Amino acid sequence: MVAKTTHFALHRNALEARPATVPPEASAKAPALFGVQAMWIGAMVPKRWAKRAVTRNAIKRQIYAVSADFADQYPQAAFVVRLRRAFPRTEFVSAVSEPLRQAVRAEVQALMRAGAKAP
Repeated sequence: MVAKTTHFALHRNALEARPATVPPEASAKAPALFGVQAMWIGAMVPKRWAKRAVTRNAIKRQIYAVSADFADQYPQAAFVVRLRRAFPRTEFVSAVSEPLRQAVRAEVQALMRAGAKAP
């Protein structure tokens, strides 16, 4: 884990990783998992923490939008932003409300800033 906030965690993995199904003697011939050396970003928003699909999709859109702003500050690696706690439905009633969008965006920005400073 590279960085975490109240609701999110940022994980990193090197791009040189080989598929786990390839035997060690054939790993030199096996293609890398990622053919292009660049910053890769993924978003994982489990049903456990965001019950409605519209909420999960809105959170993922914010993650991808914010991560695009930080792409030049990150090394060539694969990153995953993971939702690790639910946003309270009492505070954010609508799945696509402006307060939820702003809260997610602010927290993901803080996460990406912290991740950019991590070694």
